[in-house]
Amino acid sequence: MKINYIFRRPSPVFHSIEEQFFAMQKELPKDIEYKNIFAKFSSKGLLKRLFVMLQISFNQGDINHITGDIHFVALFLKKRKTILTVHDIGSVLKGDGLKYKVLRFFWFTMPFARVKYVTVISEFTKKQALKEFKIKPEKIIVIPDCVSPEIKFSEKKFNKERPNILQIGTKPNKNLPNLITALEGISCQLTIIGKLTKEQIQLLQKYNIDYENKYNLDYSEIIEAYKKCDIVSFVSTYEGFGVPILEAQATGRIVITSNFSPMKDVAGAGALLVNPQNVESIRKGIIRIISNEELRNKITDAGQKNVRKYSAKNVAVKYAELYRKILPR
Repeated sequence: MKINYIFRRPSPVFHSIEEQFFAMQKELPKDIEYKNIFAKFSSKGLLKRLFVMLQISFNQGDINHITGDIHFVALFLKKRKTILTVHDIGSVLKGDGLKYKVLRFFWFTMPFARVKYVTVISEFTKKQALKEFKIKPEKIIVIPDCVSPEIKFSEKKFNKERPNILQIGTKPNKNLPNLITALEGISCQLTIIGKLTKEQIQLLQKYNIDYENKYNLDYSEIIEAYKKCDIVSFVSTYEGFGVPILEAQATGRIVITSNFSPMKDVAGAGALLVNPQNVESIRKGIIRIISNEELRNKITDAGQKNVRKYSAKNVAVKYAELYRKILPR
């Protein structure tokens, strides 16, 4: 059996999808061969998308697995041999007008109709997909993200005097403004991964937050950021899954995250849950973590147990089972 994994064009900024699949592929059973195919163009513009669809149509395997983002390539692939992985459907939950309708049709409605199976990374995303689109429930399979084997436990003494708080992401759903506001007057260093907007910088200055900003990092640099921090903040308002929660748990760091699905489901007992839409809830959560050693130990211990469920090997087994539904031995 040969699986052709279809990836978006490589980017120095976005690589979470790639890291997920690279980790999983290493754990696939020996009888499954695979090849990684990367789009030669970005998914911006009609002409470039057509070129990408043609490129991929000439590179089909026993099974074609679209790994995410460039869902539209499914239109040029053999339906009975194709799997599409969807990481979230947030892009079509809000909006109107022609652009919104085109995005919805070519990124979701048509690809859903043109593949054998759709995999989603959480029950939360499955429920949203079933609500928003006409798709048979048995066609959608939940297979979670995994934690890269590159991330290992790293012991660090918690700095309760001035903890380093790591914020992953700066997009609107990452909820950085509420975190910044919540940190007013709290002695800490905020490390932010992701390019800051002018408004976010102004807010950091307004509340006199000591911060460091990094972006365009490769994966090894992100791993180092986890090791150096004391707390990982992931108080998002929307996610398809929430891999940073697991990466933080695997490193042995305390996680503060949202009491929304899927974040609370992914975290299990290994995180302190707060209301991301309430600044005071975030603030009280951070203060509790800093001041309560017993709570910190409880969270990190639970995180270490929780993350085992999301090993690359466990996820690879689930994908292998799905591939064999299409091509039995």
